[in-house]
Parts: sequence; C-alpha cells; structure tokens
Amino acid sequence: MSNEENDYLDRPGPGSVAGSGAGAGPGAGHGDGDGDDDGGGGGGLAAVNGEPVLGGQTMPQISSNSQLEGNVSPTFTQTTTQFDDNDNHINNNHNSSTARLGQSNSHNHDSNCNSPTKSPTNRRAGSSASFQIQHHNAHYDDEDDDLAAGDLHANSAAAAAAAAVAGGAAVRSAGGGSSHVPDYWQQRNGGAGSGAGGAQSGHQSRALSPSYMENMSENSEQPPVVPLVRSKSRPEISSAAASRYSNLSYWKARRVVFYRNGDPFFPGVELRYRPGRDVTSLDNLLDKISPKMDLPRGARYVFSMDGDRKYHLDELEDGAFYVVSSFKAFKPASYGKKNGMWYASPGNQGWGSKPASRKPSIMEADLGTLSTTSGSIKRSAGRVIRIINNLDHSVQCRVLLNLRTSQPFEEVLEDLGQVLKINGAKKMYTGTGQEVRSFSQLRNEFADVDTFYLATGTALIAGSPIRRSRSRPSVVAAAPILPTEELPKVPLRGTRPRSKSRPRILYAPESEILRPNGEYTMLDIMKEEPTKVTIRGLRRTFYPPVHHAPAENSPPDKKLQLQWVHGYRGIDARRNLWVLPTGELLYYVAAVAVLFDRDEDAQRHYTGHTEDIMCMDVHPSRELVASGQKAGRDRKSQAHVRIWSTESLQTLYVFGMGELDTGVTAVAFSQLNGGSYILAVDSGRESILSVWQWQWCHLLGKVATLQEGLSGAAFHPLDDNLIITHGRGHLAFWHRRKDGFFERTDIVKQPSRSHVTSVQFEPDGDVITADSDGFITIYSVDSDGAYFVRTEFEAHNKGIGCLIMLGEGTLLSGGEKDRKIAAWDSLQNYKKIADTKLPEAAGGVRTIYPQRPGRNDGNIYVGTTRNNILEGSLQRRFTQVVFGHGRQLWGLAAHPEDELYATAGHDKHVALWRKNKLIWTIQTGYECVALAFHPFGTALAAGSTEGHLLVINCDNGAVMLTLRVCGSPLNCVSFNQVGDMIAMGSQNGSIYLFRVSRDGFSYKKVNKIRGSQPLTHLDWSMDGNFVQTVTIDFDLLFWDAKSLSPERSPIAMKDVKWLTNNCTVGFLVAGQWSNRYYSSANTIIATCSRSAAHDMLASGDAEGYLRLFRYPCISPRAEFHESKVYSGMLACVRFLCGDHTLITVGGTDASLMVWDIVEE
Repeated sequence: MSNEENDYLDRPGPGSVAGSGAGAGPGAGHGDGDGDDDGGGGGGLAAVNGEPVLGGQTMPQISSNSQLEGNVSPTFTQTTTQFDDNDNHINNNHNSSTARLGQSNSHNHDSNCNSPTKSPTNRRAGSSASFQIQHHNAHYDDEDDDLAAGDLHANSAAAAAAAAVAGGAAVRSAGGGSSHVPDYWQQRNGGAGSGAGGAQSGHQSRALSPSYMENMSENSEQPPVVPLVRSKSRPEISSAAASRYSNLSYWKARRVVFYRNGDPFFPGVELRYRPGRDVTSLDNLLDKISPKMDLPRGARYVFSMDGDRKYHLDELEDGAFYVVSSFKAFKPASYGKKNGMWYASPGNQGWGSKPASRKPSIMEADLGTLSTTSGSIKRSAGRVIRIINNLDHSVQCRVLLNLRTSQPFEEVLEDLGQVLKINGAKKMYTGTGQEVRSFSQLRNEFADVDTFYLATGTALIAGSPIRRSRSRPSVVAAAPILPTEELPKVPLRGTRPRSKSRPRILYAPESEILRPNGEYTMLDIMKEEPTKVTIRGLRRTFYPPVHHAPAENSPPDKKLQLQWVHGYRGIDARRNLWVLPTGELLYYVAAVAVLFDRDEDAQRHYTGHTEDIMCMDVHPSRELVASGQKAGRDRKSQAHVRIWSTESLQTLYVFGMGELDTGVTAVAFSQLNGGSYILAVDSGRESILSVWQWQWCHLLGKVATLQEGLSGAAFHPLDDNLIITHGRGHLAFWHRRKDGFFERTDIVKQPSRSHVTSVQFEPDGDVITADSDGFITIYSVDSDGAYFVRTEFEAHNKGIGCLIMLGEGTLLSGGEKDRKIAAWDSLQNYKKIADTKLPEAAGGVRTIYPQRPGRNDGNIYVGTTRNNILEGSLQRRFTQVVFGHGRQLWGLAAHPEDELYATAGHDKHVALWRKNKLIWTIQTGYECVALAFHPFGTALAAGSTEGHLLVINCDNGAVMLTLRVCGSPLNCVSFNQVGDMIAMGSQNGSIYLFRVSRDGFSYKKVNKIRGSQPLTHLDWSMDGNFVQTVTIDFDLLFWDAKSLSPERSPIAMKDVKWLTNNCTVGFLVAGQWSNRYYSSANTIIATCSRSAAHDMLASGDAEGYLRLFRYPCISPRAEFHESKVYSGMLACVRFLCGDHTLITVGGTDASLMVWDIVEE
C-alpha cells in the first residue's frame, strides 16, 4: 500500500466527528473508542422526532437479539434495502473511506468496481467489503482539504437517493435508542460493538453472515437483498494476509517522543515508524535513536514517564512519551518541562494528539468537536498559546500550557515570565486589553484567543503584530480597537535585567516623532505587516515605521559605471605590469584589468572576469592579452583563461572551463610561431600544465607536474615545444612530443630550499634564473642537449623579485627585501653597471618594465610589494605614478560637503582623495579600520585596531590628537548631526561616547554603554538621542545616548528617523537580504549606504557583488543593477556628496574603486 493510501485511510471521512458509541447528535458519526483511527460517519442530516434517518429515509432496525459473530456484521430482523444498478451511484469527491471499498484490501488497485448489487454466495476469505460502490470521477484534492458546502449537500443527496430506492425502515439497536445506519455504512475497527457509526472502511467491513441472511428471509416481508458480486480479476488473498490487511494498525505509523534519562531540559527526540516494517523490534528502535540521544553507553532501556520499563515494541503507544537510558535505574524528573511550562514536541500542537492531516470540515467546525484517539487529551486539559513580553514585543514564545496543573495561576504566570525574561510577571492580558485571571477563563471565555501578553503589573499595549493565517480570520479583525485615550499606558523602558546572550532586537526606522508615553494603537502597529528575514539560519523580524516612502520593486533609473581603479596588485603577484604600444600601462587589480593612459589621465577597464585575476600575459603582437582567473563558488565563476583585445576590450576566446581546477597560476604565449600556442598552469594540488591552440580552443596536451608552490612558466623563445616551469625548490624543462606527451628534465634537484622567482632568456637561448636567496644563475646547453650551470653570482642580499632583459643585452634585477634595482651587462659576464634603491615607503621591487620598449633611454616602470607603481631610472629618482594601500583596506568615509573621501587600512596609511586624484597621504603608528568626517569637514576621526582614536586635520593631514579609548578594535565611528558628540562601536560590544568641541579637535569622554557582541556598523538618529548598531551576528541593537542604556523596545524605535543608513539590517533595507534574484540563496550583506536624496541604496556582499537598489528596499523582489569586480568581501561602500559618485573598497585585496552614477 502506498503512503498516499495510508494517509488516506488515516484521514476521517467527510463530516466525521468524534463519537462515544451512543447517539452523539444529529448527523454525528461515532468512533468505536478503542484507540484506533475511526473515521466519522457519513451522515449529515438531523433525526426528526427522535427517529434516526439516513438521507430522509427511515433506517432498518436491528433486533435486540442480534449478536456479533467475531467481526461479522450484526444480523437484521428487517431489511428493505435494494440498490438500483443503473440509477444510484454515489459520487465521492472527498476523502471518504466509502470511495475505497474493495480497493484497500489488496495491493492491486482494482478500478473495475461493479454496480452495487449483492450475492449471498460470494464470501471470499479476507474480503471485508460487503458491497461495492461504483464511483465516477473519484479523486482527492491535495491543495484544498476543506469540504465545500456544495459537495456536502451533493454527498447527502446521493446518500438520500440510495436510501430512498432501498426503502429502508426505522431501526433500533440493542443498546436502546442509539441511532444507527445499516452495517454496510458503518466503519468498524476491531469488532467493537459500541454502536459506532460512520463511513465504512474497506479494511474492517465484513461479508454478510449466514445468520444475517436467514433472519432476512424469515422476518422480512420484502425479497432478500442480493450481495455484491466481486470482480473476478481480483486475486485470492490468504487468510494470514487477510488478517494483516484487515488490521489498520499494520499500515499506520506511530509517533513516539523519547527523552533522556535524568535530563528535564532535553527537548526530546521524535521518531515516526511503522511497526513490523520500519522497525521490527525494540532493539532495532534503540539502535535508531542512539545517535540522537547522546547517552554514555547508547540507548539500552526504555521507560514510561512513570518509570515502567518497556520490553517489547508493541508496548509503545502512538503519541506517547518515553524515557531512554543506558542503565536500568530510572530517574524521575519533569521531562519535557522547563520553568513550569510544557513545550510542544516537534510537529505536535497538543498533548498526544496526532498531527492534523487536513483542515476541519464545515460540519466539524459547526459541531466544534474533533476525533481523538485513546492517547489524546481533551481540549480542556491543555492548549497552545503564544505569550509576548509586554515590555519587548520581540521576546515571544509558543507554549503548550497545562490547564489542569496543580500550580496556582499566579505561579504559572511567574514561570512563564521567566521564559520571556520578565522578573515577577503578575498579569496576563489579551490583545484587546482584557485581563486573564484564571485557568477557567483560558478554557472558556478566551478559548478562541491565541495570543496573550505578560506584564509585571502595569497595563498593556493594546495591540501587537499578530500573525495572520489564511485558514482562519485575522485576530485583528475580530479584536475591537480601543480608543487611544482608553488604552492602558506602558513604559518604553523598564529596569528589568536582561540576559547577556544575543539580544533579539527588531527594527523599523523612518519617522520623526516617538509616541508620548508609548501610546500605540492596534491600528498603528498593524498598519503594515512586519518584515521577516532569515540571516544565517536565524529569523529576524523588523517593524515598519508609520510613515515611509513607498517601496518600488523596479530597478533604479541610474546605473553604476566604473570610472577609476586605485592601487595595483603587487603584494602577492609577479610579472603583472606591461606597457602597450599606445603607451598605456597594463596591470590588474581584483577582477579588473586596468589600462592607464598617463598622458590623457584616463583609464579603461576590462571587466570580463568574475573572480580575481591571478596571472596575465601579452601576446607577441602586443594587441591581445591572456588573463586567467581563480575559481569561484558557482558554475559561472569557474577557473578559465580569457583572451581579449586591448583596443576594443572585447573577449575573443575563452578556454579552460571544466579543465582548470581552483585557478590559473601562470599563463604564457609562445614566441616562435607568432603566439599560436598558450600554456596554463592549474593552481590545484597536481599543478597540471596544459598547452592549447587558443584560436580553436583545442587542447594539445597536458601533464601533472605534481609540484607544490609552482609560481611561473614560460615557452622557450627558440622552441615552442620546450616549456620551463619554476617555483619553490623547482626548475624543470618540459619537452612536448608530437603525440602530446611531455618529457621532464629537472634542473634543480630535490630537495632545495631556494625558490626560483623569475626566468629570462639570453639572445642565444641560455636560461637566466633568479631565486629567493639573491642569486642569479645562467644555464647553458652542451652538445648533447644537457643543461649545465654556466655562471652563478649573488646579486642582492635576499630574494630577487624579477628579472628583465633589455634589448641591448642589459639585465635588470630587482630585490624584494633590499629594495634595490641593479643593471648587469650580459656581454661582459654580467658585470654590474649601476644600481639604485627605492624609498622605504614604496616597498620592494615586484615587477620592472621599460617605459618605451625597444628604446634604450633607461626609463622604467617599477611595481612594488606595497601596491605602488613608480617611474624613473637608475640615474634619477623615482616618482609615484599609482598609489595603493599595501595591505587590507577597510576604512572609508565621505566628506559631508565636497566630493572628497578618505581611506585607511592595515598598512597604517590614511589617504585623502578627490575622485581619481590623491591629495595627501600620511603614515600613522596604528592600523586604522574606521573613519568618519566631522560634520563641518575640518577633522577626520580614525579608529584603530588597538582601540585608539586619531583626529587628523583634513587640510594638511596632520595628526592633531591620539586617544586611547579601549583595548579592542574600534570597528565603527560616527559623529552626530551637530558634531558635538562622537560614538565609537568596539569589538568588545560597547559604545564609547565622547563630547566634541566645535572645531572637532578637542574630545572629552562622556561614558560608555556596555554590550556583549562585537559591533560592525553604527548610525545616529536625526535628533542625536539614539544610536543603532549592527553586531557581527547581524542583530540590530538600539542605544539611548541620553540615559546611557540599551533601548529594549523595537516598537518604540520604529519611527525614529536616522541620519545615515549604514546598518545592513532593518525594515527599510530588508529587501537586500534573501532577494529572489540573487544567484546564491545565502548571500551575506557586508555593507550598505543610503544616498543623500533617500532614493538609492548601494549594497555590497561577502562574495564581491556590488548592487544598486531603490530606497526604501523592503521587498525581496526588489530589482537592482549589479556589478562583479571583487572576489572577496566588499568591505565598505559610500555615496559622495551630490550622489553622483560611489566609492567602494575591497577589504582583503586592498582595492579602491570609483563609480559614476549615470542615467540608464
């Protein structure tokens, strides 16, 4: 039997209600009371004058002497029932068990049901249906389980028609006075003779007994009813199998909850199984739950809640609770109970009641009763309610309350108050302000109310964001709204202690006025639904302000266009600087290839990559470029190589998708055949070297070098089939044969501590190498083709960053540690010609390239290890061409009155910029991660990783003041609107407040507000009274700057208007989380910024995506413009004054980018 049929059989019939065996009311069905799932009766009409009726016809009476022979149907003294084969078909469009008669007893679903006729000779073993009903269009709708009124009347009419044709007479049962329908309408479950009535199930009904047929022939005046003739296509079923299939419990799954012995706080493990099928023995069941219980010796013994040990699987009852132990000793405890309150087990909404498989039908709703099992508890014993902290509506919980507890009602309120973090809870209110004083009111007067508020004795806010349901009317519509003057008052902030765990604070900004004395009506709070956002698996709710700009889901009218890229990737990359025939400098930063024209002071950008560029090479024609990127997290960001044009910036070829693993370590064009070949080295564990014919994207061959730390590769200039690879302790020559295989020749033997950092070639083909020990080595080849060391000398004190051979035979070498650039004459056995030293602030040498290739003027470009590019020569001093922060870049601030912005990073540099121009840069003694301009624009405040506050003069970059604030990093710094107060959010979770002088250069500590979680973003309110912050776990916290205390009520803060919107969570920015258009469902928003005109929102996430939304951004369906130029986290984003420019910093890659906001 399928699971669908199993669920179908467990589901009560239409119109079924709970019964006790006696007449339960008009049209009520009856269960047999034996603990099984008895579907209710199909009757839906009331009895008239005490006579039981079926479809308007009087039903046949059962003789008082009738007996039950086993499971055989009771005999009748009279019967006038006869079915017409052609006219009477019962149309069953619901989950009535009568529509399955003759089907559920067999695995083979027989759709050839005969017309309802009877035959006394057809008594097949195991067949429990005494007749069959031919049903047309019988189906079950999974989408709507409710029984429609029209369907109910149609079903009743069909039953009435069937009974009318039968001409049934009134009957009375042996119990005396109980209403019954004939046995073939009953659902019987185990042969209980309690007078249970209802829709007959195909499992439990029986064929007509001989005594029944004799009584019919003797006592009936009408001809006997002919039983139904079964279809011959149904296979015979053995008696053993018949007994199995006739038992409904064989197919029904049991739900049991297990607790851990001696642990009252263990939430319980729920297990659903089918005895004899999923679980065959008690030992098998214990094996299943042992991994979930965390017991010292596994689950070995099972006890009931009273301590009775269970030895067999059959002793476990459906819906019951048990205790599991590793030892024989049972420890009594309040299992499943915490703080005097019972928690509902998973998937359970009542004590022991089975989870509802469908919605209540119309008849059930009218009668107000539900079918129960033997393990269930009556509705008056317990109920599930939602309790809310009156002082902080974000603190709420759903509890299963025991209404028959021996505890006084006042003690239960105190226990519930402890759950909601309320000390001394004494009052409970409904949403309309009515006080609840006893369990009796919860059972009777407030039986339909699901939400209650707890208070310490003060009055209640008459309203809360009550959850609306589709299946029942909204509570808000049913609850009367009290006038504002009649509403009880509630304090906005209490003095209750708060747990130091993560505060569950909700947020909704944007309105100017706080309601006096916390007077909020139900209409105000429910004007707009709160927004629920799931961040890192935790669900957060943000309340809407009363007034805010209308939200639009369309993308903004403007888009982002990359205008300038500051910096250079020299900290971890080599051979990454070239000069094109147009005079443009070519280098890469993050996922952008930059073409910088110094003469025009302009940049062009190739943005075809989706992840960081790891390597690059220029074609011998100097018109094409090959660049390789690292692999991302999705299929669109696989490691690959792109070949693109320097003139049009169009992508010409892409290859390596699926072939390259984690990234591309090196890429190089061949030299001899016009650059037709290209090699790529995978950065994976095996460091696979592959050779491609890039015009056709054809793989010529590949080999696993199995070399860790491989850093570069190149074609030999005189042989396109000879490749040299180098790296940590590695230098090897690879000769590619015509069949695609490679022959390897190791030049540097293992093990070797030296790192070969660079390779160059002499005009005659000799190989020149530089290593991390400062040595330059020249390898020549003998007549037999073997390589040998021709010359080796020490060129620098420590590691050599690069080598470059100029056209006249001059070799230039640059040192990473000693910062020296030296010239060597290869024609005179590498005699030193000259050298020079770079300034310390510039860093070591990473790459050297001539300014005018082919000319011998001596002018060169130098890329440094601190992400700078210099230009000069060995005869004159070097000047800075490109400035970039040398390490991680996190601090960014926009000037309040001009298109200026400041940056600060871990390189201890603070810089002031005007778009693409550097105004000044200073080096401080601290790594700065947070910046903020004074509202007057005269001072710049910087927070360091060591807890220092630096105040810098914006005019000349002089450090005016250094204060020690705390010992933890100051992650966020901000001035209020008038500039007389500064707030600093620390890694230790506290906010430090300082009074500021008018010029912004004098500071005096006011106090600090203690917190527990690290803070990442901070905003001031417009009036300067409140501060909102975001924690590292994306919780939104509010702080009162006047009373120096955390603000507990999010409803009290929902209408506050904020000066900025740098906090990444909140109602007005909720649309940037879990957006339906994101490529990743778990996108983490790292930074955001609101424009000064309050019409745009810029957002950056942890995967490097930059997005531009409309503001406010409320819905997850909000559309946006997107750019992907970063590989790691986008650290900070800010609008410049005028909202024409956007600035972004890249965090770990130290990149700084300027974006123009242009019309779409």
